[in-house]
Amino acid sequence: MSSVIAQTRFSVLDRSRTREGYDGPQALRDTVELARRIEGLGYHRFWVSEHHSVPGVAGSAPTVLAAAVAAATSTIRVGTGGVMLPNHQPLVVAEQFGVLESLFPGRIDMGLGRSVGFTDGIRRALGRDKEAAGDFASQLTELLGYFTGDQSAHPQVHAHPAEGLLPPAFVLATGAGAQVAAAAGLPLVIAAARGDEEMLRAIDGYRDAFRPSAWGERPYVVISGSVTVAETTEEAERLLVPEAWASAYSRTRGAFPPLAPVDKILALPMNDREWELFDEAGRGHLHGTADEVADGLEKLLGRSGADEYLVANSTYERDALLDSYRRLAALVGLPHPGA
Repeated sequence: MSSVIAQTRFSVLDRSRTREGYDGPQALRDTVELARRIEGLGYHRFWVSEHHSVPGVAGSAPTVLAAAVAAATSTIRVGTGGVMLPNHQPLVVAEQFGVLESLFPGRIDMGLGRSVGFTDGIRRALGRDKEAAGDFASQLTELLGYFTGDQSAHPQVHAHPAEGLLPPAFVLATGAGAQVAAAAGLPLVIAAARGDEEMLRAIDGYRDAFRPSAWGERPYVVISGSVTVAETTEEAERLLVPEAWASAYSRTRGAFPPLAPVDKILALPMNDREWELFDEAGRGHLHGTADEVADGLEKLLGRSGADEYLVANSTYERDALLDSYRRLAALVGLPHPGA
């Protein structure tokens, strides 16, 4: 194991993906159970996500789910990846995280994103519009001010029990949001949604513009992406199939579906456009044998200088998913890789 891998923290993000034959409630229970297993493997933190009106994702209330995860575990950090701040009033978000931090002191992370519902109907149901994401910086300032007690958007309004607490806050970004994180003095969580080179440029810009704050004295970079490890390259590639097909399906039919079994997907007749999207969605993922993944991790971590890797995997077979996390834990030298 290289020194760059050994010096990097590894954590897990789970999106509570639904699967054919298993409903949303089961997906949420699976997330809680996975968190227990991930804690046993020695990962640093476990985060859950926020999606609204998406058939393939059960995680619609991340602070509620984070509470269930924190109650089912005892040492691992628990948080959100993330709460989409434009969907909510900052006061309510502050109150929710104040409650979480009060119940599970020292274990709660406040991951915050700037996305809004992805259709007009969802945005209307949430009472938001597309422009809400443009106010992210001011929403973030207001939210953080409720914890420090100096927010000025609503004089004499206080968030209890949040005021006086400082659960670590993170900004989830793909590009411009990196500058918001830098200006606020917060850690950055970033994925290569537009390719590695653009991600690396955003990281450099974040570090250059970072201003120390009560929330952070120096830049802190978390790269997020899938990392799939199996006994053979072919087995690792099979783990990517369900999510790749769900992505292709959503882009051709307008709805993000539950995950389907690999063999069922590979037997489906696909037109040229579906094959193209399916193949595209399967590319760019860090996957393979332990040696192949170690090589890829070493290169990416070396180029980015990231402090942490937030691994976001999903596949139909839960045993195979856990096995991948177990192999990764052993690869990167986590303290309990055999759990």
